Amino acid sequence: MTIPNIQPQPKPTTDRVYWLQTLLKIAEPVLVTAAAGQLREKMPVESAPGQQASRQAVTHLEALGRTLAGIAPWLEAEVPADEKARQQRFGELARQAIARAVDTNSPGTYLNWTKNNQPVVDAAFLAHALVRAPNALWARLDTTAQQNLLAALRQTRTIKPFFNNWLLFSGMIETALLKLNSEADEMRLDYAIRQHEQWYKGDGVYGDGPNFHWDYYNSFVIQPMLVDIVQTLLPLRKISKATVDPIMARAKRFAVVQERLIAPDGSFAAFGRSLAYRCGAFQHLAQMALQRSLPDELPAHQVRSALTAVIRRTMDAPGTFDPNGWLTIGLCGHQPSLGENYISTGSLYLCTVAFLPLGLPPTDPFWSGPTVDWTARKIWSGQDVKADHAL
Repeated sequence: MTIPNIQPQPKPTTDRVYWLQTLLKIAEPVLVTAAAGQLREKMPVESAPGQQASRQAVTHLEALGRTLAGIAPWLEAEVPADEKARQQRFGELARQAIARAVDTNSPGTYLNWTKNNQPVVDAAFLAHALVRAPNALWARLDTTAQQNLLAALRQTRTIKPFFNNWLLFSGMIETALLKLNSEADEMRLDYAIRQHEQWYKGDGVYGDGPNFHWDYYNSFVIQPMLVDIVQTLLPLRKISKATVDPIMARAKRFAVVQERLIAPDGSFAAFGRSLAYRCGAFQHLAQMALQRSLPDELPAHQVRSALTAVIRRTMDAPGTFDPNGWLTIGLCGHQPSLGENYISTGSLYLCTVAFLPLGLPPTDPFWSGPTVDWTARKIWSGQDVKADHAL
């Protein structure tokens, strides 16, 4: 199918227009080159000193899986007329990219699904995209690509996840297999859920393994994957509502915490690992908005206002993109020293998960409500705000 060329978009007139233009600006280099079978050739690999060779082996699946995880809800949605041509184009690019990435008869485009530990991580992000967009990213693949994709996901079972949030990577892969093909290793699902029950620390926060870490991994990985795993299992009667209810109560509390972490200028405390994922630190808040699961005290349009500020603060800074449109390492611009030894160019595309609410229609209160102050802006401008309380 011919992929139509889309003309440059005008200056954003609404938050939704700005969000979509920004997301597609981020995703385009990845999906265009991956669909053409040129991802390895065209994508630069920026990494920490001495890590170039090791990252070269895994960074391309990172870029593809993470980009799809963020764009998936918009690809799946019923979008307004002025977005349809772009949705068609990026949907075709995404499906072509997946087909090439799993084609064992094409060594030049087939990605690494088994070597080193990292592939289980980014196969999981791709699996999360499939769970979020089963029609756009799975049902519209041809039969050969579907079978190749299932085989690629199954291959990651050879990788033993670390005893921390990585258990959810194996769990998310099995969730996708269950949803798409009614086949999964349910022990991996059960183990991931049970361990995170044991690692719950209180007030809406899980440990990353047995220990607590001051970082954003409750949002990068833990809560979004855990929520989508149990919500996939519940209608299949493979988990009880009694298990799911407290997980969702914690998720609502953590959404409140995340919104309060957003400062009046859209910045947020720069602590912990993986700050180079930029606005991806607020995936959980974005997912709760997408799923219309925000707590009553957190209006959807207030969350949109806060997330827009975060996206502008992290994605509009000079140096965020290189001259060819690829992301650079940093939180606010190009800051190479924020790149840990497991960070490379492909890693950075987890920022796309802040854009999940683009899967909501423009008529949803998230988009249709007015721009308002979020909690930190209210407090620091002297407005009267209700006190916060633990779960």
